[in-house]
Amino acid sequence: MKFVVWPSEIDSRLPRKYGRLVKKAVAVDAPTIDEIRDAAEILGMKVVEFEPEKLNPRLSGIDEELRTKGMLRIESPYPKGKSLRMICEKIRELRAKKRKAHGKRKKR
Repeated sequence: MKFVVWPSEIDSRLPRKYGRLVKKAVAVDAPTIDEIRDAAEILGMKVVEFEPEKLNPRLSGIDEELRTKGMLRIESPYPKGKSLRMICEKIRELRAKKRKAHGKRKKR
């Protein structure tokens, strides 16, 4: 299945009115387009198109700080809803690993 993924669809800061498609408990805080791309690729989904400067038309009436740019067209064996939940989980995992790696560095 091919579908478009906007960062706003998995952003926990946004209400469903502005395009969030997953539950707030599943959503991620301020996901970047690069995090979404990395997570999708790790999960074996194929990124068909990547446009980092594109802005979701649904976000035109919202604060500048909540507007996240970027659009991905993804090919996945799963439906869009399941794919988005899997991407959110993977982003959380990647962020946790990143935090752990930064915590291990010695302070001088």
